[in-house]
Amino acid sequence: MRSPLLIAAGAALAVLAGCASTPEPEYAPRELTDIATTTELDTLWSERVGKGLGDAGYPVAPAQDGDTLFAADARGLVEALDADTGETRWEVELDTPVSSGLTAVAERLFLATRNGEVLALDQADGSIQWRARVTSEVLAAPQASRDLLVVQAVDGRVTALERDSGAERWVYSGPRPSLSLRGTGTPTVIDPVTFAGFANGRLVTLDNRSGEPLWDRRIAVPRGQSEIDRLVDLAGQPVLTQDGRLFVTSYNGRLAALDARSGEMLWARELSSYLTPILVGNFLFVIDEASHVIAVDAGTGNELWRNEALEGRSLTAPAFATDHLVVGDAEGYLHLLDAREGELVGRTRIDGSGLSVPPLTDRRRVYALADDGTLDALELRP
Repeated sequence: MRSPLLIAAGAALAVLAGCASTPEPEYAPRELTDIATTTELDTLWSERVGKGLGDAGYPVAPAQDGDTLFAADARGLVEALDADTGETRWEVELDTPVSSGLTAVAERLFLATRNGEVLALDQADGSIQWRARVTSEVLAAPQASRDLLVVQAVDGRVTALERDSGAERWVYSGPRPSLSLRGTGTPTVIDPVTFAGFANGRLVTLDNRSGEPLWDRRIAVPRGQSEIDRLVDLAGQPVLTQDGRLFVTSYNGRLAALDARSGEMLWARELSSYLTPILVGNFLFVIDEASHVIAVDAGTGNELWRNEALEGRSLTAPAFATDHLVVGDAEGYLHLLDAREGELVGRTRIDGSGLSVPPLTDRRRVYALADDGTLDALELRP
């Protein structure tokens, strides 16, 4: 089982790459069994993106803007592809390896590199529009508001850059324990504020004008004797609704709903997850640390259904396409679950190298990037 753990030297504010702490797997990968297939996944096209995500498993997730897909490998190759045909529109070789997921918005493509740089590329041709230095390596995809690009680095610091120029606006220094999950949470950004989760189990709302905290709430409390038992990272991205609710996961902690304006806790339930949930209607879908797929009522937190058939298979965060949840696993399978009932209804294998970044979905279409760089476009067909 791929472990998300990485030892971090807090005093030096640096991540010791390659010093992964791998505890004994608690959940053995469950063997796949035959399912009653009601939905097929038809491959539309398949392309290879560079050398893939690399042995370190950098979360270089692709992005989509309109009819263009953007993907990169861990060595610094960035490509733009036609979403309908897979045809390469352009590719560029950066001078440093890519470490973060990609964000495509407003004619720009944003990404970060292992040496702590953030880059803005022109979506039309891949030319670099600006580059800026932040405090350390970045694994979380940069997040854009109308004016800012907010970046959360592995040392716990959150940096706001001017979206058009890369000029630094402010830096917020979050706490970092001596041991944390590999990487950091991904902030959620809207024009007035940024919601950022940290490795100490706290969620902070930052004023985008100054970087000053507006409220700070503890989501998870460290428990246990060992450092691993006491991990409480908020490693997923907070999910914000239009009516002002925030849904947050934590490792060794809780799934919680909060009022985004005040930070008041609306409900919480014990659940350990380091992946970002998704909200569809009143269904909140979560993958826990055991790779159980769980649906809860977003209003109350009550469990609606749970599927344990993929236990221990190191699932990706879920995506949603036409009444189906879509998840990938460490053996390279893409699974479909009926979103209302939780039953497995479809499956296909992308590549044996595994799937570690979440699939992209666009109505009936799914884009899945395997760890070796295989990028497949598939269509759901009842």
